[in-house]
Amino acid sequence: MKKNNSQAFVNQLLVYTLVMICFSGSIGLGTVWLRHQISLTANNTKQLEQRIAESERHLAELNTQITAEQSIDVLARRNSEWKLGLVLPKEPQVVRVSESPERRLAARNNAEVFAPEAVGNGTVSPVRFRVVNNYR
Repeated sequence: MKKNNSQAFVNQLLVYTLVMICFSGSIGLGTVWLRHQISLTANNTKQLEQRIAESERHLAELNTQITAEQSIDVLARRNSEWKLGLVLPKEPQVVRVSESPERRLAARNNAEVFAPEAVGNGTVSPVRFRVVNNYR
């Protein structure tokens, strides 16, 4: 049986059409799958953001409760209720340092090194450098 050219062309056209349908179907299926993955990720992100907002709100409530419990009135009331016998401090407990803390700590740590007893007779002699010419 001999095929003529028109029938071979129709067979090739049919094969190419089926290949194109399969190819475009796989692209469509991949697109749908990607959109589904994107929506799942968006939903998970939204849930995480809601949990973070809820945790931040809970943390703010706890900070408010802690601040309320640390007020002087509440502490004095608790002291009298629980009969602890604690006394309020009379002087400020926070001391501000006006000078550089690094210099102050360095001076305190190196005080014994630069003390007059460490030098010997109490005087510091300068260091002298002599240039020696060894190239003759």
